[in-house]
Amino acid sequence: MTTYMDYTISPKRIRIIDRKVDGSKLHLKSLSIVSVGHLPNRTLYRREARFQHFAVVYIDGGSGTYRAGSGENQAVREGSLFFFYPGEVFDYGPEPGGYWDEYYFTIEGPRIGEWLSTWLPEPGSVIQVGTDDTRHSRISRIFLHMESGAASQVDRASLLLESLLYDLMHPASREPQRDHAGHAAKVMDELSEAAIGPFDARKLCERHHISLSTLRRLVAKHTGYPLNEYVHRLKIAEAKNILLNTDQPVKSIAAALGYTDVFYFSRLFKKYVGVSPLLFRTTV
Repeated sequence: MTTYMDYTISPKRIRIIDRKVDGSKLHLKSLSIVSVGHLPNRTLYRREARFQHFAVVYIDGGSGTYRAGSGENQAVREGSLFFFYPGEVFDYGPEPGGYWDEYYFTIEGPRIGEWLSTWLPEPGSVIQVGTDDTRHSRISRIFLHMESGAASQVDRASLLLESLLYDLMHPASREPQRDHAGHAAKVMDELSEAAIGPFDARKLCERHHISLSTLRRLVAKHTGYPLNEYVHRLKIAEAKNILLNTDQPVKSIAAALGYTDVFYFSRLFKKYVGVSPLLFRTTV
């Protein structure tokens, strides 16, 4: 993970995750995420920008404009979706003095051509897809998979992105399973908040009227991880943010995340990140 300040882009910390595995190691050859990014409170406006890869951009808040080539200047607002692609120039960004919250997904592979020839026919247009509570959960899982660095998880992230994009473009396709999918999304949304404090799986199950085995199957289906590992990864991801953005001691961070044993927390951190918490803070 890369998290850093770049005041030319945003006054807040931006987050960029590049694919860490060689493309030849991936099982999914037709579609792969190259990088993902979150640019909160973006203020930078770009003119005549060019891109080597196809990119999906989702605006979670704020407003601005987007133009592809010699086309019209199109309004961008909260819940807008638009695209970048090779061979064209783009002007885009918030208005002077304004901002927007941007998530982007840079991708490659022949599957993109299939999208363009079937269900994504106008990539130079701004599409209003709206906002809902489940979207952040799905985006967070994509980021989590990319952050793992494992080839299988990059494949999962790519498939999750395709599913998310298809649902955004064709919301009616979700109608037959709306109630079931909505309930699962609510469970995953609450689970995503388990990073802070102790995690009690049984209480979560009681609140959502599901069994512990159902919760485990749900987590495995949506993330590819066993329940306990997914919760640990959520907590370690939050620990990395706290380490980068505060001066809190490791013991306090561990306690805030629900770990009473700081040595156990440090071992978990090194297992998932590769270095100790203190070394991560001083080297990233």
